[in-house]
Amino acid sequence: MKLGLFIALLVPFAAHAADYFLVINDHQFHPAELTIPSGTKIRLMIENQDASPEEFDSHALNREKVIAGYGAAMIYIGPLSPGRYSFSGEFHAATAQGAIVAQ
Repeated sequence: MKLGLFIALLVPFAAHAADYFLVINDHQFHPAELTIPSGTKIRLMIENQDASPEEFDSHALNREKVIAGYGAAMIYIGPLSPGRYSFSGEFHAATAQGAIVAQ
């Protein structure tokens, strides 16, 4: 498959992903639990309001992303089967804990 055709096939799929938001503040994720529809691809927007970087880390979701201090990141997730998928902030794992619940 040619690269241009491959990209053209992916763009409409990505454009239809629903947006969900997480904020990192005081080394915690807000909300700590995010409910999304199962079977749907989502775009997770993460804003880091702390001065220090944080890493969104989830073995359950197979995702890792470093978010710079006062920075933001976007991660595509799913479609997920119904269930609970934990994540943490690797740099502040004692306080930065959360879960995505697919229903």
